[in-house]
Amino acid sequence: MVKKLSELALLIPEAKILGDDVEISGIEHDSRKVTAKNLFVCMEGAHVDGHNFIPQAVKGGAVAILTTRKNFEPPENISALVVPDMLNALAVIVPYFYDYPARAMRVVGVTGTNGKTTTTYMLREIFSSAGLKVGLIGTIQILIGDESFPNPNTTPNVIDLQHVFADMRAKNVQIVVMEVSSHALAENRVAGVEFDTAIFTNLTQDHLDFHGTMENYLRAKAKLFDMVSRKGRKQNKSAVVNVDNAAGEEILRHCHCKKISYAIENPADLHAVDLNVKSDGTKLQLGIKNLSLVPCPLSLNLHVTGLFNVYNVLATIGAALAENISPEVIKQALENFHGVPGRFERIFSAAPFEVIVDYAHTPDGVKNVLETARQIVTGKIITVFGCGGDRDNRKRPIMGKIAAELSDVVIATSDNPRTENPEKILDDIERGIVDKKSYERIADRRAAIFRAIELANSGDVVLILGKGHENYQILNTGTIHFDDREVAREAIDKL
Repeated sequence: MVKKLSELALLIPEAKILGDDVEISGIEHDSRKVTAKNLFVCMEGAHVDGHNFIPQAVKGGAVAILTTRKNFEPPENISALVVPDMLNALAVIVPYFYDYPARAMRVVGVTGTNGKTTTTYMLREIFSSAGLKVGLIGTIQILIGDESFPNPNTTPNVIDLQHVFADMRAKNVQIVVMEVSSHALAENRVAGVEFDTAIFTNLTQDHLDFHGTMENYLRAKAKLFDMVSRKGRKQNKSAVVNVDNAAGEEILRHCHCKKISYAIENPADLHAVDLNVKSDGTKLQLGIKNLSLVPCPLSLNLHVTGLFNVYNVLATIGAALAENISPEVIKQALENFHGVPGRFERIFSAAPFEVIVDYAHTPDGVKNVLETARQIVTGKIITVFGCGGDRDNRKRPIMGKIAAELSDVVIATSDNPRTENPEKILDDIERGIVDKKSYERIADRRAAIFRAIELANSGDVVLILGKGHENYQILNTGTIHFDDREVAREAIDKL
C-alpha cells in the first residue's frame, strides 16, 4: 500500500509539503515501529513530544514527518507535511491511506459508561456461533479470530485503529465488535470507520475530568449515533438503545436509522420478563413488542448473573437481531457464555465464603455489583475498592457513600493512584462515608485484600472492585505487576 505525500496533502486545506514528494508505505506515531518509507507522526502530548524521536524514526526508515510546526525544519533528505491541526489531519489522512478498511466488514460499536466489554464478548460468542470470522477491539484486548493482541486503550488512536482494521481485512474478518469510548468519540479516533450497528448501554457519572460536564459527556456518546445514521457504502444501519437509562431519549434523537429499544422497566421493543437472578446464573423470558424482530419469545437460561448483565444481554440480542442472526443461534450462544475476565469473576476455592473480582470503577458500576452481591449473599458483604488517581475526583465521595451504604464492611484502598498521593485519594473517598464503624482505610492494596479475606466468615462475600482484568498497578514510581485475582488466591491459601 503506497501513496504519494502530495496525495495526502491534497486532503488537508492549508497543508504544506517541505522537501520532495516522496512515496509513503505506512504511517506510524511510535518511532520504534517505523519501517522503510514510513510517514512519522509527531504527536505532542502532555508528557511526550514526538519531535524528540525524529532521529530514531529516520534511522528506522522514515522518509517524511507529519507536524503542525509552521517553522519546522526537516532533517536532511527528509520531507515534511505541515498541517494546521494534527487530530483533524489524522482523521482524514489515515483512513484514506489504508483505503477505509472498515468498509470491508460489518462493524458493531458499543458505547456507554458500563457494560461495553461484556456486551462485546457476548456478541463475539454469537457471531462466532453463526460461523462468522469475528474481530474484537476493547478494554481487555484485540482479537482477530482466535489471535490475541494487547490494547493500551479501550479504543485505539486513529493510527493504531486503522492498522488493526487493515490487518482484519487482510485476514478476512467478516464482522467486528468494538468498544467505543467517549474519549475516542471526542478525539475523533474512530474517523473513517463506517458503523453498521451502534449500541448505547447507559450513561452515569464518569470522565468528568475530561469532559467537564455530563452534557459534554452525553454529547460525545451521541456522536456514535450520528455516525451510524450517516449514509455510507453499506446498507441496513441500526441503533440499539437502553430506554431505561435517562440519556436514552436524547440518544434516540440522534438516531436516523432503524431503532431497537430495550428495557426492563419501560416499554421497549425488547424487554426482560419473568426474571430469576441467582448466584450461579439468570433465567428470563424475552418479551417482544416489535414482532418484526423475533417471531416468538425467547426463553434464556444464562450462566451470568446480576441485573446489569440482563441489560447487557438485551443489548446483545438487539444488535444480533439487527445483524440478521437467527434467534436459535442467539439463544444457544448466550446460554453457552460464561462471562468475561474481571467482570463479576468468582474466585473459586475451598473457602466457605465467596470472593468476586470486578472492574467496577464508577458510582453506578459499584452500585450494580453491590446490589447483585446482596441478592446472592447469606452473610456479610466486605468491599475492597479505591479510585484512580489523576482522574475525576468528584466521583470519589459518591463511590464511598454507595460502598458504605450497600456493604457491611468497607476497606478503602489504592486503585491506580498514578501521580497522586494515595492518602489524598482516600481522604476524598472518606468524605462520602458517614458511618465509619465498619470502615477501614489501607492504602496498600495487597494488604487491604489480605485484610478483607481475614475478616470473611462462612456465607460472606468479599468484593474486590476497580481493577478487574488488569494485571498491573500504576504508581507514582512506575507500573508494577498486580493482579487482584492472584492476590486474593494467595490470601485464601494463607488462611
